[in-house]
Amino acid sequence: MPKILVADDSIAVRKVAERLLTEAGLGVTLAANGEEALALLAKEVPDLIVSDVIMPDKSGYEVCAFVRGQAALAKTPVLLISGIVNDEVTKQAESCHADGVLKKPFQGTSLKDRVLDLLGKKQQAAPAKPAPQAGASTTPTPSIAISAEPDPSSPALEKLKQVEAELEKERRQRAELTQRLSQLEGQAGRVKDLEVQAARVKDLEVQASRIKELEVQSRRLNELEVQAGRVKELESLLASEREHAAQGKKAASELANATQRLKELETLWKNEREQAAQSKRLAADLQSQAARAQELEGALQKERALTAQQTQRMNELQKSVSRVQELEAALNAERQAATQLVQQMTAMEKAVSRSHELAQQYSREQQRVEELTRRLADTENSGGKAKEVQQLLETERERNAVLARRVSETEMAAQQATKRFEEMAKKLGEIAGLASQLGGGSKRA
Repeated sequence: MPKILVADDSIAVRKVAERLLTEAGLGVTLAANGEEALALLAKEVPDLIVSDVIMPDKSGYEVCAFVRGQAALAKTPVLLISGIVNDEVTKQAESCHADGVLKKPFQGTSLKDRVLDLLGKKQQAAPAKPAPQAGASTTPTPSIAISAEPDPSSPALEKLKQVEAELEKERRQRAELTQRLSQLEGQAGRVKDLEVQAARVKDLEVQASRIKELEVQSRRLNELEVQAGRVKELESLLASEREHAAQGKKAASELANATQRLKELETLWKNEREQAAQSKRLAADLQSQAARAQELEGALQKERALTAQQTQRMNELQKSVSRVQELEAALNAERQAATQLVQQMTAMEKAVSRSHELAQQYSREQQRVEELTRRLADTENSGGKAKEVQQLLETERERNAVLARRVSETEMAAQQATKRFEEMAKKLGEIAGLASQLGGGSKRA
């Protein structure tokens, strides 16, 4: 299993890279910065290095320069990743002899494809192992001159034919698996993986050509030991073919799983888009409701202010109504008092008329007194009636004094009653004015 070293100061990038490369069947080692990556490189040699360009201590350029400066690491591919890929980044990547620059965040399977591509190029660039020669391998093959054709009835040849038939069967299975891999390649975007598989197929074809050569040579072998050695070699090749076929089946199953996972991710993406659209609609509804709530709140405040004003006005009107009731009670009391005064005035008018009558009587009495005085003067010289007349005169004088006193009291009472009547009329006028003002205010309200 190829080993990949991923160095990045972002834990999110490290986790994404680990998931993508692990799904591709690669071993992943993570480093949080450049210093940690250099420490790991001192302990082991990975098959490929993925390094971020900008890190706190050592940059990706410095990591790449370190790798190129070490004899054991010089051929290791280095893929730089950066959030910004421009001419300056590309120029610096070329100056440190990096194998490429990839922009992050990664789009789809871009990281996995680039890593597999670099690994395939590394395998193609590796020197092919020379074919074994007679007398050069650890298991010596005797160099025997081929002078005659082998015996067709030899058990070794029968075994060789069976091995060739199994090998042909494995080749057909390999062809079917290769066709299946080419079909799944378009579904899951595994072009780079298939290129690696194609390179493996080419190696197998080379091995098959070598097998044919060995088959031609085996027909010329006349010793069973050489044939048995060839059978063992073919059996090992058959085991290798079976292993490659198993790897092909595993890759096919991985592609099927990746396709299923891709469909699930598409479904989840659609659901996320629908939820996002619903969230946007809900946010728009909430904003409109918030604006409506603000409008209603303003209207409610206005209504509250108007209600407060109306309440204050109602309180004032209630006070005015209570004041009107008080004034009405006072007016009724004043009316009763006025009625009593009118009655008293009527009585006073009667008393005044009575005083006028008394005054007339007083004047008549004065006339009588004058007449009596005149008569007294006439009768002074008369004899016995003088005293009687004098007594009558005194009696009339007393009566006149009483009448005068009553007249003065009646006049004083009349004056007081008139004054009280004038005050009562003034109060009634004021009450009527206040009542008219209150009536006009209640009509306006």
